[in-house]
Amino acid sequence: MVINTLTIHLKMSRLSKVYGVFALSLALLLNGSQLKAQDSVAAAGGGPATATPAGGGGGGDAEKGKTLFTNNCAQCHAVTEEVVVGPGLKGIQQRAPSKDWLHKWIRNSSALIAAGDPYAVQVYNKFNKIQMSNFPNLTDADIDGILAYIDQASAPATATVDGDGKAQVRGGGGASAENGGISSSPSNLFTFVLVALLVVMLLVLGVLLVIVTILSKAVTPVAAGDGTQTVAPLGQRLKEGLSGAFNNPTLRSVVIWLFLLVVAKESIDGLYSVGIQQGYAPKQPIAYSHKLHAGQYKIDCNYCHTGVNKGKSATIPAANICMNCHGVIKKESPEIQKIYAAIEQNRPIEWVRVHNLPDLAYFNHAQHVNVGNVQCQTCHGEIEKMEVVEQRSSLTMGWCIDCHRKTEVNTKDNAYYDKLVALHRKESKEPLKVANIGGLECSKCHY
Repeated sequence: MVINTLTIHLKMSRLSKVYGVFALSLALLLNGSQLKAQDSVAAAGGGPATATPAGGGGGGDAEKGKTLFTNNCAQCHAVTEEVVVGPGLKGIQQRAPSKDWLHKWIRNSSALIAAGDPYAVQVYNKFNKIQMSNFPNLTDADIDGILAYIDQASAPATATVDGDGKAQVRGGGGASAENGGISSSPSNLFTFVLVALLVVMLLVLGVLLVIVTILSKAVTPVAAGDGTQTVAPLGQRLKEGLSGAFNNPTLRSVVIWLFLLVVAKESIDGLYSVGIQQGYAPKQPIAYSHKLHAGQYKIDCNYCHTGVNKGKSATIPAANICMNCHGVIKKESPEIQKIYAAIEQNRPIEWVRVHNLPDLAYFNHAQHVNVGNVQCQTCHGEIEKMEVVEQRSSLTMGWCIDCHRKTEVNTKDNAYYDKLVALHRKESKEPLKVANIGGLECSKCHY
């Protein structure tokens, strides 16, 4: 059967149009997803705004109460119904005899228990007779603020509209539309899939065009010696077409250069990655969760890593620090039993180091954290969201230098920097950066 060249071209032309429509559809779909996300934000704020009192439901200052709760209560209590050491605090004002009783209980729970208060004794016995800490320095306003924060944090999420008309989610610890409550753009995965489909589509189209060219040559009649036109067998013409394509010097050069460029890039990337452990997340001897401790229970990093504000190393916490809580919390857990075993055998817990700089580099935690006010997340990533700790940053020299070039020095109310700032302003209008005070000198990190 003879294949008509015109028919092939017509079919390929239609196929190209189909691919063109498909590409346009992908582009419109991507743009539509962005519009849809924006519409969802607008829809969240389209109804009447829900007024949320600044003090929450307890009549106190919820913002101040949040700070007080984090510093004094979060280690033993959750704002939900979950039991940590003590009871979950959701609905505590409805369960307690009165707000006045709560004031007395929080300030001096042991006095109420000793006086034989029925509800105080009931709570004390129910939670394994663990004595709650007393907080005599808290005022009525402080306690009302804590209660207001508990009511606010445990309330169902409700959509509100701020002064700029942006939708926000309040209550229940919800995030604003700008911080993840409602996404204003398509997810990275969705965008990646669309782009990948578009690339694959273009590659397939290119391959099909090559096949059409070969088939066109295969079915084109050739002139015989007597002046007549004949069609050679299809297999022979295909073989000749493929042979001609591979013997084409231009095509061969393009393929060779592409191959060499890919090999060179992979080699250079491989050399640059030597000694870099970004993404390293080793298995630890005890399954410790930063997401649970630092994230859910808001335990401050300084509580366990005691050297971060005063020494070169942040220090790995000793087993005794763990036992401050786990002497009474989840003692039966298999992971906690490993801590007990280490203490009984008088041996350290052999934690696997995650972040490790080479010996040729000097780094001081106190200088960065205590003096420079650098947050833990700047270098370690969102540690409060990690179930298993991993190295998020590359920790290369270029990464450190880039930070020194961008970071401004906090010179406010610090007379030490007055002369440096005056000299710097004579030469530049830019803020004083770490790089301007010797942050790029080799001897700062290598000596």
